[in-house]
Amino acid sequence: MPSTTVKTPPGSEASLTHGLKQRHLSMIALGGVIGAGLFVGSGAGIAAAGPSIVLAYTLSGLLVMLVMRMLGEMSAAHPSSGSFSAHAERAFGPWAGFTVGWSFWILLCTAVGLEGIGAAKIVTGWLPGTPEWAWVALFMLVFCGTNLAAVKNFGEFEFWFAALKVGAIGLFLVLGVLAIAGVLPGTDAPGTANLTGRGGFFPGGGEGLVVGLLASVFAYGGLETVTIAAAESEDPVRGVASAVRTAMWRIALFYVGSMAVIVTLVPWDARAVVAKGPYVAALDELGIPGAGQLMNVVVLVALLSAMNANVYGSSRIAYSLVERGLGPGILGRVSGGVPRLAVLASSVFGFVCVVLSYWRPDDVFSWLLNMIGAVILVVWAFVAVSQLRLRRALEREGAERLTVRMWAFPYLTWVALAGMAAILVLMAREPGTRVQLYWTGGMTLLLACAGYARQRSRTRA
Repeated sequence: MPSTTVKTPPGSEASLTHGLKQRHLSMIALGGVIGAGLFVGSGAGIAAAGPSIVLAYTLSGLLVMLVMRMLGEMSAAHPSSGSFSAHAERAFGPWAGFTVGWSFWILLCTAVGLEGIGAAKIVTGWLPGTPEWAWVALFMLVFCGTNLAAVKNFGEFEFWFAALKVGAIGLFLVLGVLAIAGVLPGTDAPGTANLTGRGGFFPGGGEGLVVGLLASVFAYGGLETVTIAAAESEDPVRGVASAVRTAMWRIALFYVGSMAVIVTLVPWDARAVVAKGPYVAALDELGIPGAGQLMNVVVLVALLSAMNANVYGSSRIAYSLVERGLGPGILGRVSGGVPRLAVLASSVFGFVCVVLSYWRPDDVFSWLLNMIGAVILVVWAFVAVSQLRLRRALEREGAERLTVRMWAFPYLTWVALAGMAAILVLMAREPGTRVQLYWTGGMTLLLACAGYARQRSRTRA
């Protein structure tokens, strides 16, 4: 068994610049997570679970808080652009870092394409007759170019993107609460009619709650990007500690709060919840002129912001893997403080999606989603088992490194692992998600075998 004190090679981050400020880090944490999953994907969850979607987002939110706390503990002690991949390698050896690192790289690269297709659908709704593939190509060119520039430019770009999203959700919540209280001019308080009067709080029963829970889990994917970005911040330890500590109120406010407002204002079975998206449907319900279209603009910005953050995250994961000898050396070349070849390689699949959206416009979105559906659970599982193994090593190295500590260790770490196992069992039971489990399981097994074979060959050499 490899030693738990194996460290990332000294100087592995030396070629990257430290151009991200604390305000950039905070917004990057939001930029990666406020995207298609919240604004668009939550509609399907509401349609399946009804008002109980609030419970689904609360349960999955608690799991994400535990994962982020574990990740924050390790990342504050050992900041690295490889984040959980570097921690897995330190805990279990190169094969583990290889497996989780390239799994996450594939997830982010595919997500870039998904978000590009989602953004293109919005624009073609405004401009009928324009080809969807052309918009995907334009967005990819813009964000590939943004990430090829200095990292501070990326940080500034993402800061304003995310600030707009946060402001929009904040305004949405304020308007929603005023409407629920009956003090918004021109609206009547809905009371509890939509929460209990249309089949009750659990209209879909246990099965509906399960579908909503699975939808909510994957909506949270993206928060991990902040621990990747921390390696390029002015103060990596303070930066990641601060970002992780504020994750709790962000999750509670943006996700759980939004879902509570939406299902109170709008009948959960309204067609508009899925057809227009839950946020647009809620604003249309309030009858505020132009508010629904304005929210469509925000959804577009959210998707573009998530594209930007995911091109960044995937390129840095690829760079870190190469720096640790777990990938093709050419991707490790840095120019102007930016791993530009890694950026280009991480953008390739987004450009492939241009072709896919031309070739198979009707089913490309669901096909891509199936390919990466359960990868985030693989990442979270590696985070948990790595933290179990590394915590004792960190305590031996010196308690001063533990600036962020996992709550009630090791009990809550085991609770988180049990939660992940339960979600995997639920996925296996649902026909709609079972195929995602097969795709992800096969890909993870293939990467693990390749990583182990690579590790053995290097050991013999």
